[in-house]
Amino acid sequence: MPAVFLKDRSLLSISGAEAQSFLQNLITTDIISLGADEARPGALLTPQGKILFDFMIWRDGDGYTIETDAGQRDGLLKRLTMYKLRAAVTLAPRAEEGVTVCWGEGAEAVRDSQGVQDNRFAKASVTLIRRPGKHGDGEEALYDALRIGHGIVASGSDFALQDAFPHDVLMDLNGGLSFRKGCYVGQEVVSRMQHRGTARRRVVTVSAAAALPGPGTEITAGGKPVGTLGSVEGDHGLAIVRIDRAGAAIAAGTPLLAGETPVSLVLPAWSGLVFPTSADEASA
Repeated sequence: MPAVFLKDRSLLSISGAEAQSFLQNLITTDIISLGADEARPGALLTPQGKILFDFMIWRDGDGYTIETDAGQRDGLLKRLTMYKLRAAVTLAPRAEEGVTVCWGEGAEAVRDSQGVQDNRFAKASVTLIRRPGKHGDGEEALYDALRIGHGIVASGSDFALQDAFPHDVLMDLNGGLSFRKGCYVGQEVVSRMQHRGTARRRVVTVSAAAALPGPGTEITAGGKPVGTLGSVEGDHGLAIVRIDRAGAAIAAGTPLLAGETPVSLVLPAWSGLVFPTSADEASA
């Protein structure tokens, strides 16, 4: 069972009599339906519907724990505090630094006693457990290879904050975005995208016969931009692409290139998405 310590993750504790309603009316995740041992992705959006902060969230006794990138924690705490006003909510950093992720044989036992199951990987039929603190010394590249293989992105590596909508990173499909719970910051924009079917940027896995070029390399079809490479491990990587443009190129037999390297693009199987063959067919 691989156990990988992610040192660049940090934790926040949200507790108090109004913690549930405070979060339910603010973030993208439906936390009322959140299971006791389940970690779901979530985001705090800008009023324009773009991801301002992203995180994982799970129940912790009568409150909640938020796990986010260490570089985001202080900013997220400040923003949550700004929204708190007079609500009966306590917001505080947790003492633990970093998070350990484990998967494979034995992971279920860790969940039952010490951790929470990552809902993003569960969608891909992988049991991956997240546990605060350091409990393993596996290479981080093992975790990166796993998430790349299943189309699971990381902010900073695969998309820039304030530049991506939740649909772009598949939050509408992985449990991180609710369309039923009512209003939250940015909700009107993402609901409109959902109902009008205008989400055309999506996560794909990228593969090549040779090593891929580095993150940030433009992916093109017939000289026109399709998307940009994000995380890369050898000959596999992730990208967020315009699926209407990629689908048209695939249908026409136009080569897709990352820089000068021929590549293949595949939508994550768990997403249920397919490439449209024309711009008119592109939908969420």
